[in-house]
Amino acid sequence: MMSQSLSIQKLLDEFERLPGIGPKSAQRIVYWLLNTSHSDAERLAQAIIEVKETVSFCPQCFNYAEGGLCAVCADTKRDNSILCVVSEPRDITAIEKTREFSGLYHVLGGAISPIDGVSPDDLTIKDLIGRLAGSEVKEVILATNTNVEGETTAVYLSKLIKPLGVKTTRLASGLPVGGDIEFADEVTLGRAIESRREL
Repeated sequence: MMSQSLSIQKLLDEFERLPGIGPKSAQRIVYWLLNTSHSDAERLAQAIIEVKETVSFCPQCFNYAEGGLCAVCADTKRDNSILCVVSEPRDITAIEKTREFSGLYHVLGGAISPIDGVSPDDLTIKDLIGRLAGSEVKEVILATNTNVEGETTAVYLSKLIKPLGVKTTRLASGLPVGGDIEFADEVTLGRAIESRREL
């Protein structure tokens, strides 16, 4: 195997630490950087530094924000009576792409996972309950993932929220569009039956 220069190997190692980037992808990125102009590489480096220096968490919902409230919380046209609870800021991006939700969000910063050492105190649950107390929120949509951790978190939150007199709902889940019933697993098919609707 041909030996790499120390600086190239250092950059390869850094890219391989990124989620979803394996050795081959890291190599492609590094070779692209080596062959691109100095100004392109500088622009990329500057964008990374800038995002780290300017982006923080929204003090209200814990989404990513630049200087104060995030774009969703700052939008006065959003429906303040519906709050969608998600695990991570990237979940907001996915929901916003549907253009079906016009309420506000609350980001937990993860999901309850005793195996991974993540307890309710490690998440923004206290902030969520504090936010609901005395607010005009009438419905909380629990949009955590449908894995064990997401389900555990949703059940835990519903037990805390229901006594506040706020309607608590869970995203419907079931068969994907274009999917064949015979290939669906039992849990997915069961959820599809539970979430059935009248036509």
